Amino acid sequence: MRVDVVTIFPAYFDALDVSLLGKARERGLLVVVVHDLRDFTHDRHRTVDDTPYGGGAGMVMRPEPWGEALDHVLATGPDGPGPVESPRLVVPSPAGRPFTQALAEELAAEPWLVLACGRYEGIDQRVVDEARDRMRVDEVSLGDYVLNGGEVAALAIVEAVGRLVPGVVGNSGSLADESHVAGLLEAPSFTKPPVWREWPVPDVLVSGNHGAIARWRRDASLRRTARVRPDLVERLDPAACDAADLVQLAALGWLPTPGAHPAGFTYDPTAVAD
Repeated sequence: MRVDVVTIFPAYFDALDVSLLGKARERGLLVVVVHDLRDFTHDRHRTVDDTPYGGGAGMVMRPEPWGEALDHVLATGPDGPGPVESPRLVVPSPAGRPFTQALAEELAAEPWLVLACGRYEGIDQRVVDEARDRMRVDEVSLGDYVLNGGEVAALAIVEAVGRLVPGVVGNSGSLADESHVAGLLEAPSFTKPPVWREWPVPDVLVSGNHGAIARWRRDASLRRTARVRPDLVERLDPAACDAADLVQLAALGWLPTPGAHPAGFTYDPTAVAD
């Protein structure tokens, strides 16, 4: 996979040289090319922003350097000059759709991504609209809060997507049991020593009974999700739950919603087990 990043702070992405993604880059599994937006300006101050039309506070990133930067990325391509399939452009924005594990998996299947890191009050909307004529564009948000720029979000997106590229994570099985993969939060994890400050590891995890361990982890995942992210339980498909799941959820007060489309669960405090 190739990822091109356009930013006014290229040094932000030095973090991609370390850990698993750094090793993936060394092995050629992940190619990350960072472009300085100011290289596409033509004034002595390397200006990338200006005042907003219609008035208001803050500054808006000008379309000219962005247009030239994206032209350059498209012309260069993932394999050098020449006609290639267009990339998928990802624009971090608090006005975008939520970035989820499902979207990370979708993006990980792409051979070429471009991330556009805005600053100030954002990028002139015409840049995004014009780009849609040439490539697929996703405006995505990490959450319901505002950052100073798109670099932090871009780093998170690159890590979430890059670790799903085959070969990046040594044990691919670990990717199947993580939070959000099956619509639930992951169960708590424990390691040695078996007792720490009078806190023991749950007995079942040292029992050697793999079936019981799998059931404990599933139940712990359901309990944690119901406690921390009840919105995920609401969207859980009852058809994807086995009988033991339904018993555990019922004990927590969650019952399948009758006649719901799409199917899900509803919380009933009267059903909570004592």
